[in-house]
Amino acid sequence: MAKEPRAWQRMLSGRRLDLLDPTPVDIEIEDIAHGLAFVARWNGQTFGDFPYSVAEHSLLVEQILGRLQPKAPVRWRLAALLHDAPEYVIGDMISPVKAAVGPGYGELEARLAAAIHLRFGLPATLPATVKKQIKRADRISAWLEATQIAGFSQVEANRFFGRPRPEQIEGLRIALRPPVEVRAAYTARHAALIAAL
Repeated sequence: MAKEPRAWQRMLSGRRLDLLDPTPVDIEIEDIAHGLAFVARWNGQTFGDFPYSVAEHSLLVEQILGRLQPKAPVRWRLAALLHDAPEYVIGDMISPVKAAVGPGYGELEARLAAAIHLRFGLPATLPATVKKQIKRADRISAWLEATQIAGFSQVEANRFFGRPRPEQIEGLRIALRPPVEVRAAYTARHAALIAAL
């Protein structure tokens, strides 16, 4: 009889997260912040002395959402901060790889996102309008990353991500930080949003 493959990961908090059937009780923000601070976006193909992490990207997306939707409820700002949270255990795949892997990746990501959302008081599935707003902020973030640290020209970034309006990106500069600093910033921002709910 073939042995079932292991489908859980032990987290630094001591939790065992079942990747195929995740539950909110096994989700800890410290695990998310730690994992995301060590996951590099752009497959690590960025300029600088530190990788540009998913945690740093998530902080930027939440900030951009605040610019796009100044009156957005705090819970949707929290959703923006957590928009890539499943990547703390499944990593960040660039879009071409996701397309090649197929729908299984998206299903796994959706199950993890639902458990994470429930853990922090959000609906398992976000309203379509909120997802659209977060995706818009995500694309603006991708444009900034592409042009500032990933070697894209503005023309190329405009083609892939759309050209943001000047007021959406004014003053936003990407500064790479060590993972320990990004982890602390992510955890602190999460705590501030939770306190404001």
